[in-house]
Amino acid sequence: MKIAVFCGSSSGENPAFVEATRALGHYLAGQGVDLVYGGGNVGLMGVIADSFLEKGAKVYGVIPEYLKERELAHQGLTELSIVADMHERKASMANMADAFVALPGGAGTLEEIFEAWTWAQLGHHAKPCAFYNINGFYNLLMEMVLNMVHSGFLKPHHAEMLIHTDNAETLLSSIRSYQAPRQKWT
Repeated sequence: MKIAVFCGSSSGENPAFVEATRALGHYLAGQGVDLVYGGGNVGLMGVIADSFLEKGAKVYGVIPEYLKERELAHQGLTELSIVADMHERKASMANMADAFVALPGGAGTLEEIFEAWTWAQLGHHAKPCAFYNINGFYNLLMEMVLNMVHSGFLKPHHAEMLIHTDNAETLLSSIRSYQAPRQKWT
């Protein structure tokens, strides 16, 4: 199984983000999971890649040419693909991955996981989307998702398709047992 992880190119202010990211990577790699991620060697991106590599897992990076230098492309990966732009990066990662997980990050992290989730709602794929909620990072976002449901902009079963947990074992078991809901327009 290959899991795509979206996360920050910085480490954040709280050391818990780095510690939990490293622990998650070690756990998933120990369970036979390989990593697909943005290809960077900085921030949580570098931490997640290194944690998988430390446990002997395969790590596949995908980075746009123009970010290769800015995000300091990781040179120790199983495979590093250089692509033209962010659209190609996301499409390549989506094709390679069996599931998508967002760790703490900024606007780019949210954009990537929301696009994967939207594709799932539309039936473009039937892969699980998850938020790994380190230190309650995504609590307010999950409240916003519920607000979308209560306001009539999101079907409850599309909100329920999101996995959100701060426990590595629960994350992986939820990914493995995931059943996609019916498509948005059916």
